[in-house]
Parts: sequence; C-alpha cells; structure tokens
Amino acid sequence: MPLSDNITGLYQKATLMVFRPSPARPPAVLLRDARPLKAIFNHAQRLAHLQRLLESQLQPAARAHCHVASWREGTLLLVVTDGHWATRLRYQQKRLQRQLVGFKEFANLTRLQLKVQPPVMRGATVVQARDLSAAAAETLNETAEGISDPKLKAALERLAAHGKAKDAAS
Repeated sequence: MPLSDNITGLYQKATLMVFRPSPARPPAVLLRDARPLKAIFNHAQRLAHLQRLLESQLQPAARAHCHVASWREGTLLLVVTDGHWATRLRYQQKRLQRQLVGFKEFANLTRLQLKVQPPVMRGATVVQARDLSAAAAETLNETAEGISDPKLKAALERLAAHGKAKDAAS
C-alpha cells in the first residue's frame, strides 16, 4: 500500500472524528438541569419569593432600600441601603414581624435582623473639574492682599494660581 493511500485514509478517518459540540441550550434549561447550578438557582428563586412577600408588607418608599439576604433558623436577615432606612425599619420591626408571621413561609419567624450595606458603586466616581477664570483668579489675589492671616492668604494665592495656570495653558 503506497504512502499516499495511508495518508489519505488517515485524513478521512480524522475528518470523521471531528469534535461536534452538543447543541446550545437556553440558560434557563442549564440552570434547572445542571446539578451544581440547580441548588443555586432554587435558592435564588426562594430568596426572590421571600423578597416579594417582604415587599408586600413594606411601605412603597422602603421597597428599593430593603432586601432579603438570608432566612435561617427563625431569623430573617435584611440588608438595608443606609442607616436612615435601617432606623425607619427598626421602628416598624415588631409590626413587620407580626405581618410576616402570617405567611406560611415565615411561620417560625422569631427575629428580624437588619444590616446596613450601602450599594456598590460601579466604576470610579466622576469628579467634575471646576474652571477658574482669569477674572476670578485676579479677585482671589486681590482678596489675598488684604488678608492678615498668613495661612488663609497662602491658600487664596494657591487657589488663584490654579486659575492662572489654566488660562495660560489655554
């Protein structure tokens, strides 16, 4: 058997063994069927259901600021966006707990725990640069001349220098 026939035969066999990925499945199907993801998906659905129940008992203004973090052993942990809302919810805590116990999901609720966790900001905060005109810089220098306090005078002169540097660069 000539060498070229062997190479052709190997090439044909190799093309038959090409990797063919399984057909794509929608993410919802993967979440329901894959064993490790299934538990996470079920837990997320349970928390979303508890969140809806909680929101049904909260004042409309508080709904965006209070989220269910966990529900274990009779304790409902709520994450609140800031101290203001935590204080308001603490004043209403007993009423809220009585109302939540009325749902079968919260039948053994013994304690509401509130934790303040400010929302995470994505990206850096944008600081707007404020322009200082030449006229404003001149006014600051004139004001600095009449100041007897050396620290205040130096601060005004430094501030005026920023305005001049921007106008000179322009």
